[in-house]
Amino acid sequence: MKNMKIMAIAVLALALGACTPETEGWITLFDGETLEGWTASESSDSWLIEDGAIVTAGERSHLFYSGEVLEHNFKNFEFSVEVKTLPEANSGIYIHTKFQEEGWPYDGYECQVLNSNGEGEYVEHKMTGSIYAIRNVWKSVTPDNEWFSYRIVVQGKTIQTYINDALAAEYTEPDGAYRPESFAGRLLSSGTFAFQCHDPGSVVAYKNIKVKPLADDLPTPGTPPPDLEFEKKIVDLSSQNFPLIDFHTHLKGGLTREELLAHARSYGFTYGFAVNCGLKMGFETDDALKAYLDAFEPTPFAWHAMQAEGREWLELFSDESRESFDYAFTDAMTWTNKNGVRQRLWMPDETDVGDPQDFMDQLVDNIVKVVTTEPIDIHVNPTYLPAEIADQYDALWTDERIDRVVKALAESGVALEINNRFKIPSAKIIKKAKEAGVKFTFGTNNGGANDLGRMEYGIDMVYECGLTPQDMWFPGM
Repeated sequence: MKNMKIMAIAVLALALGACTPETEGWITLFDGETLEGWTASESSDSWLIEDGAIVTAGERSHLFYSGEVLEHNFKNFEFSVEVKTLPEANSGIYIHTKFQEEGWPYDGYECQVLNSNGEGEYVEHKMTGSIYAIRNVWKSVTPDNEWFSYRIVVQGKTIQTYINDALAAEYTEPDGAYRPESFAGRLLSSGTFAFQCHDPGSVVAYKNIKVKPLADDLPTPGTPPPDLEFEKKIVDLSSQNFPLIDFHTHLKGGLTREELLAHARSYGFTYGFAVNCGLKMGFETDDALKAYLDAFEPTPFAWHAMQAEGREWLELFSDESRESFDYAFTDAMTWTNKNGVRQRLWMPDETDVGDPQDFMDQLVDNIVKVVTTEPIDIHVNPTYLPAEIADQYDALWTDERIDRVVKALAESGVALEINNRFKIPSAKIIKKAKEAGVKFTFGTNNGGANDLGRMEYGIDMVYECGLTPQDMWFPGM
């Protein structure tokens, strides 16, 4: 079989003309003028050819490759296409699939195409590059109305998606992979390719469609998820469109951006990473922050955040600097008490608790002031208590104190972080905040690579508190 594939590739390559090092092994699947070699399912008139591209233009339909290359049955391969979307256009590229007359293809994986989402009862959060419902990309990585390259690689049990030659998602299928009933066919075997016309309002163009078949006996390069019980939670939430995003990570302790993104891909998470801005905490002047921002090179696969430190940050940094970030957040772990002591609550030597009840009243006053007067998007490390009184958390966070904080969050529109590192706030507080209409985020506040974790507390709270995708905050809300 392997030799037959190599011979087929050679013959087709000769037919298409001499190969260069850049094109060797690639086979064109679309002639740019006709749909020869492609078969549409229901609503076949939903497909047009315009300016050398296949364009989606109608009711739901799927266009399956049915041509002669490898008898349209591919196992290991690289698939490449150029794509352009109009705003809010939803589409997808299926691999290892089979022709079916109607409905969403059952067999194989869908690699998502969606660069912007609108409003409505259901808002799709699985964005371009996602291995749909299994390992999602939760952030738009390329704009509408511009051509971008989409490459999909399957080798053994590993799938990788690349957007503009950057790795977007990857997944290695384990033995006995769990799938929800509606996605039971999302498994690797072999099959053909298909494009999706999702709905009449979704206009997407595909051109320069080609494939490079690879040998069937290549080894699997990736590592399957080791914890299948946790994997089930990840797949369930991913398939339910629940955004698995950690908006509070740091490149600290030697952790590089590449390592952060690789960790995110292993679980189908998307991260936002923050820089500390405040006295004794990272950048302390606006000039220093602007110099950093001028040199900063963004990645499309993560958000960039400002972590404002202390109550002086508004005097230290300009609106221009703050607005250069995707979002800003702060906590109430640094404030000056009524005795004039500037406290950092995680530093025992800098914290003056005194009477716990009096301390709590001051803490709540400061939280309310922070979330109602400072221009932030997320209140992080919420309800944190110093180590001296942390074991009294449930007793000190009374209903009255909880209600004051929840009311302030709801009225100000500031999101409440569910913090994985400190495992706060409690389920009781989260439920009260949900009832009040507060939006939530997940955050870890890692100190390096070793405590980046898997967002386990946040995920547990989703189930315990009945959180839905509609309860979660996104930049720009």
